[in-house]
Amino acid sequence: MTSPVATASDRSAPTPSGTSRPAPRLRTPRRRHSADRSRRSVLLTVLTSLVLLYSLVPLVWLAVSATKTQEGLSRSAGLWFDGDFALWDNITETFTYDDGVFTRWLLNTLLYVGLGAGGATFLAVLGGYALAKFDFPGRRSVFAVVIGAVAVPGTALAVPTFLMFSKMGLTNTPWAVIIPSLISPFGLYLMWVFATEAIPTELMEAARIDGAGELRTFFRVALPLLAPGIVTVLLFTMVATWNNYFLPLVMLKDPDWYPLTLGLNSWNQQAATAGGEAVFNLVVTGSLITILPLIAAFLLLQKYWQSGLAAGSVKE
Repeated sequence: MTSPVATASDRSAPTPSGTSRPAPRLRTPRRRHSADRSRRSVLLTVLTSLVLLYSLVPLVWLAVSATKTQEGLSRSAGLWFDGDFALWDNITETFTYDDGVFTRWLLNTLLYVGLGAGGATFLAVLGGYALAKFDFPGRRSVFAVVIGAVAVPGTALAVPTFLMFSKMGLTNTPWAVIIPSLISPFGLYLMWVFATEAIPTELMEAARIDGAGELRTFFRVALPLLAPGIVTVLLFTMVATWNNYFLPLVMLKDPDWYPLTLGLNSWNQQAATAGGEAVFNLVVTGSLITILPLIAAFLLLQKYWQSGLAAGSVKE
């Protein structure tokens, strides 16, 4: 008695001549060798660990050094604590030293970041959206200019910018730092690329059919879809403005308008001047306080770094 179920090898397919031939066998996919995957995994883990170590060691040194006194910085190891834990004393002295000038430097930096980085992000969003979704004469020329501007370092433009602002009488004023910070070629290019993929043309056409104007289409339809790109550009411009050193160095001479970068550098150079007081413990503590807002901004805005917000919004 034969089994009613035929195996794959027993099955046959008829041919035009009436004979039968074996059915073709299915090709089984090749399995990757686990040893190769293991080697790649180990290599990736080692490289990631080295990058993590390279990034965290300076932060650990900064946090540990901020707990030491001026004398403790020289008598203890760099990556270990001293006998005297002086973090709270250092923080208090940082904000009260030299009539509390550190607080003014902090407020100046917040002013430059708020107006400079915020304005640069807003202009990048408007420009990137227009270049991505509107066709107009000279669009390719604008693209070439933007790419060329990305390749030019900011330090190369500092001296020509100083000469121009000097003719306008704006040097040694906050505007000498804020106005150049409003231009971010990289932010414009990033928003251009992001808007091209994030905003479906069908959504814009549907909004226009429903009677929405261009401004309403931008604010109600496009802007929510651009949120991840906006946050990314904002963080890039904020970090660039917060850490900006060369431009304020060229533009500003009045210490009352210094940002934190210039102010901490002036404290660091006091030890090299005749009769100057060495306050390296305050420089280290001030540097630690300086990076805390950036860390907080990255952590708070991390939830907005999501891609594919437009996925599924248009039915094919």
